[in-house]
Amino acid sequence: MATTNFLVHEKIWFDKFKYDDAERKFYEQMNGPVAGGSRQHVSPMRQAEPPTKKAATPAEDDEDNDIDLFGSDEEEEDKEAARLREERLRQYAEKKAKKPLLVAKSSILLDVKPWDDETDMAQLEACVRSIQLDGLVWGASKLVPVGYGIRKLQIQCVVEDDKVGTDFLEEEITKFEEHVQSVDIAAFNKI
Repeated sequence: MATTNFLVHEKIWFDKFKYDDAERKFYEQMNGPVAGGSRQHVSPMRQAEPPTKKAATPAEDDEDNDIDLFGSDEEEEDKEAARLREERLRQYAEKKAKKPLLVAKSSILLDVKPWDDETDMAQLEACVRSIQLDGLVWGASKLVPVGYGIRKLQIQCVVEDDKVGTDFLEEEITKFEEHVQSVDIAAFNKI
């Protein structure tokens, strides 16, 4: 019963005669009018009267729109979709929480210059390495000749950009005035 009511609202079955008439006119223009009054391109639907449509009451109209041919329930689908969405959001949040945050770091090569050739370079390096900050890791160092017997300390460090700034690091090193004349950044690379 529901299927026949569905077909009542389909226009293609009732409007077929329009397409047949258009096709007939096209062939008549191409080949000339059909002799003997026989209509080869007219469908049987054209000869029969289309069934009369009764005016649907609002209750029947709503009933037709509520027909569910596949047996699904929208409320159940909505609940299932919401549950699935919540489950996926929870899984994403768990995955995101397990993932470590990306910390911006920089690798810095510092040139620490002493006052003269009589400065104890081992003591100078010990003073520089004594600076301990959260987000600062000291690396390899070497003594590089400058000239006239003077050597500078070249020392590597890695800093977390949010915790340690280069200006602050330079100020801390230059506080050792008896050993350090100046500090220069020889290389600065983002990691």
